[in-house]
Amino acid sequence: RPSPEEALQWRDSLEKLLQNPYGLASFHSFLHSEFSEENIEFWVACEDYKKTKSPVKMAEKAKKIYEEFIQTEAPKEVNIDHFTKDVTMKNLVEPSPSSFDMAQKKIFALMEKDSLPRFVRSEFYQELIK
Repeated sequence: RPSPEEALQWRDSLEKLLQNPYGLASFHSFLHSEFSEENIEFWVACEDYKKTKSPVKMAEKAKKIYEEFIQTEAPKEVNIDHFTKDVTMKNLVEPSPSSFDMAQKKIFALMEKDSLPRFVRSEFYQELIK
């Protein structure tokens, strides 16, 4: 469990929150309680994808991420604009570690602007900074 001082830093930095395993888990639980966990799950899947070395595994993971989060009517479709969706689809013709970068950045910005302020006001977070 993080110290209250450590947890207080999360108010200003989604990056710090996501780097902390406890912060990531708390944020995920909070988003789950709001029925909006697809963004954090997509972000985590992208982080995992970028660490993949094998081209075969990378292609498999890219397909899975696309089907789960990007394609229209995907089970956990993330909210990205058509331009970003098109760029991502083009990037997947030859998957590389940066294939999802644009979409991941958009989702990060969305979580930072939208989800993080709600998280900071939530009971989940208030308990951590006591």
